[in-house]
Amino acid sequence: MPNQKIKAVLFDLGDTLLNFGKINKYRIFQQGARLSYDFLQSCGQPVGNFKFYYWRNLVPLRIRHWLSNITGKDFDALALLKKTGTKKGIKLTEQQWQHLAWLWYEPLSKIGRAEPKTKETLTVLKESGLKLGIVSNTFVHSSSLDKHLQQLSILDFFPVRLYSYQFDFRKPDARIFSAAAERIGEMLENIMFVGDRINKDIKTAAKIGMKAVLKAAYTNAGEKTPKGAWKINHLSELPALIEKINAENSH
Repeated sequence: MPNQKIKAVLFDLGDTLLNFGKINKYRIFQQGARLSYDFLQSCGQPVGNFKFYYWRNLVPLRIRHWLSNITGKDFDALALLKKTGTKKGIKLTEQQWQHLAWLWYEPLSKIGRAEPKTKETLTVLKESGLKLGIVSNTFVHSSSLDKHLQQLSILDFFPVRLYSYQFDFRKPDARIFSAAAERIGEMLENIMFVGDRINKDIKTAAKIGMKAVLKAAYTNAGEKTPKGAWKINHLSELPALIEKINAENSH
């Protein structure tokens, strides 16, 4: 029997590593629109009327989001911003474009929090020799997500970060899990995947041979934990769970 001990842990981002909860998407979008609009104005860019600016950005985003649900492929929000803005004569440096993308995301970043003891838990996992990574379905650009993780002082724990817009597929497609395993350098059976979505995270991870752990969240409230998976209420439970699983697989 091959060694089944856990050598790496991959985390989903939203409502697993960071708690966002139920959000008012339109309020968040409006706040992001205002912040980005004010920034562009301060740079002397041709943004025109705020109302038109709002809709000029919302409509393409809604269309691309709709298309991604059909194709199973996420889009790059920063690339979309550039395309929409450049058509209207907006000219920015790459650093300014990334800052603009951050301003759209910033209201959401103020909602997304790490639960207490997250940094301590990640420290324990890292110091025990485990490799850590992130696999997230998202169209938000890596520069914004990495900045958010940096603000929470947990970015450095995750040298491996896979965001679905960088691929032609997303969870629950097994290929993104396999890509993450290859990137982190461990066999599937030696990887634990922690996520909050039963259909997108847990079922595929378990099916391809990873140790699947369901993190309690509003997204899975009232649902049964799939057979063969574990369930935790808090990330701080992970070190003890991993120790238990590894002990069971040591003989």
